[in-house]
Amino acid sequence: MTRAVVFAYHNVGFKCLSVLLAHKIEVSLVVTHNDNPAEKIWFDSVAKLAAQHGLPAITPDDPNTTDIVERICALQPDFLFSFYYRNMLKTALLQAPARGALNMHGSLLPKYRGRVPVNWAVIKGETETGATLHYMTEKPDAGDIVEQQAVPILPDDTAADVFGKVTAAAVSVLDRSLPALVAGNAPRVPQDAKLATYFGGRKPADGCIDWKQPAEEVHNLVRGVAPPYPGAFTTIAGRTLRILRTQREPADSPRPRRPQIHVGGDVCYAECADGGTLRILEMELDGKPFAAADFLARFGAKPIDLEAAQQ
Repeated sequence: MTRAVVFAYHNVGFKCLSVLLAHKIEVSLVVTHNDNPAEKIWFDSVAKLAAQHGLPAITPDDPNTTDIVERICALQPDFLFSFYYRNMLKTALLQAPARGALNMHGSLLPKYRGRVPVNWAVIKGETETGATLHYMTEKPDAGDIVEQQAVPILPDDTAADVFGKVTAAAVSVLDRSLPALVAGNAPRVPQDAKLATYFGGRKPADGCIDWKQPAEEVHNLVRGVAPPYPGAFTTIAGRTLRILRTQREPADSPRPRRPQIHVGGDVCYAECADGGTLRILEMELDGKPFAAADFLARFGAKPIDLEAAQQ
């Protein structure tokens, strides 16, 4: 029987571990994370799945310590799999499995190497992304590709929408690839380093809206960090307004203008620097739902200069 050690977290970790079990892979050890109490936990629990199947599971702060490496080597795994595990795995771990260490990455490598690739793909206005199963090297996300599958990003998709598609693609990629991996004839396609792009992690503060940007870029930021992620935000009269969902309004020939926010009828609009207009479909003020009528009652009917409000 094929034996594997699995490093996993989040929905992709949960689903891909399920695929391994469905293929009767012997999972000798699951390495996952303790949930962070400061983080909104909206995803499935790998630890609970391991417990349901009677699999041994550990949650080390650092998986690269000598004792963890020795424990994994003693298991003599054929494969090591990493499915949305958040810590970097160093050379000693990557060399532990007899037949290779593989990672499932949430982009179409070599594009969007690095952290939170789904969020970055939405923020950058991509029209597709995907899931890639690849061999791991010490350089992140740079190893040979086994298989990948693309998914579309629609104009109003949020990162959570796209993450759901990427998770489904990851399941399909792993399910198709496992028989060839076990048989020893899976493809290994080197990545073209010239096409690689790399992006780092993001912090909640990175959701601050720069109103000097065009409407399309503001819209992409809003949907790229929309809940369950921390959300895009701006400041009005010293208060934090989170803008959680927007929609681009059609414009025949927009002209640059000073950005402003105002209410029209029962809708709140943001007029952006390039002349484009965003309909604000969902927002919060100081953490509480805030409708157009609330905006009108709080700030009045006069448009608010967004650049001045942030100064």
